[in-house]
Amino acid sequence: MPVVIVTDSTASLPPEVAAERGVVVVPLQVVIGATVYDEGADGADGATPDLVAAALKEWKPVSTSRPGPAALLEVYEQAARDGATEIVSIHLSGDMSGTFESAQLAARDASVRVVPVDTRQVGIATGFAVLAAADTLDAGGDADAAAAAARARAAASSSLFYVDTLEYLRRGGRIGAAAALLGGALSVKPLLKIEDGVVASLERVRTSARALSRLEELAVQAAGEQPVDVWVGHLANPDRAGDLAGRLAQRLAANLEGREVWSGELGAVLGAHVGPGMIAVCVAPRP
Repeated sequence: MPVVIVTDSTASLPPEVAAERGVVVVPLQVVIGATVYDEGADGADGATPDLVAAALKEWKPVSTSRPGPAALLEVYEQAARDGATEIVSIHLSGDMSGTFESAQLAARDASVRVVPVDTRQVGIATGFAVLAAADTLDAGGDADAAAAAARARAAASSSLFYVDTLEYLRRGGRIGAAAALLGGALSVKPLLKIEDGVVASLERVRTSARALSRLEELAVQAAGEQPVDVWVGHLANPDRAGDLAGRLAQRLAANLEGREVWSGELGAVLGAHVGPGMIAVCVAPRP
């Protein structure tokens, strides 16, 4: 395995997919009160979406933490010991997390060449970028070609989401206090997007039903007539997410070309910043 792909747990890749494609996943951490949990870990030390949703509903202190440069360096060195000659390290937006910075710092000390990639995205949009890189390697491309494929797919992807309240994003410093105050004062339901690596306001509507209807329309518009992969995620809102995934599967059947709409609960780290009730859609054009 001359080139290995490393990513972080916010990429939301199903464990079986990461294992099949040979992708190494580094966990971020969730801190609830004074207890630290690894995202994706099994057992009592693992941060689950249910655990985070319950803590947020009780307004317990919840924060997240990036992997430090030393942790990523150890992952790189283990890959080198296992035979890697180059590494492509693909991560969520550097404006949303310090994970990419950790990758840059660790790359300087690694014994093999590391190409860090800031996808300027979050969640499964980063995951789809990882899969584009893996496809490029499988087709005989090198580390630079894989990194370029990851950046290109991330840039082409649309990450759209609905939240019940902006308060959780405000508390995590991911959106301005004024925007959160405005949303609460007008009792609106915000639709948001990831734009150039940060959370940006898309629309504000009056009801959650209208918000989800608009989310569906915006996802269809983003798909256009091209082949795409689609993911619908949620935090403590499975019924509405399932309904939306079903409608998108019907409306985008030609775009999907026989593939399913991926769906599931949002990871614990991202869930800590958006809060219960959130629904997201990612539309990722295929290379």
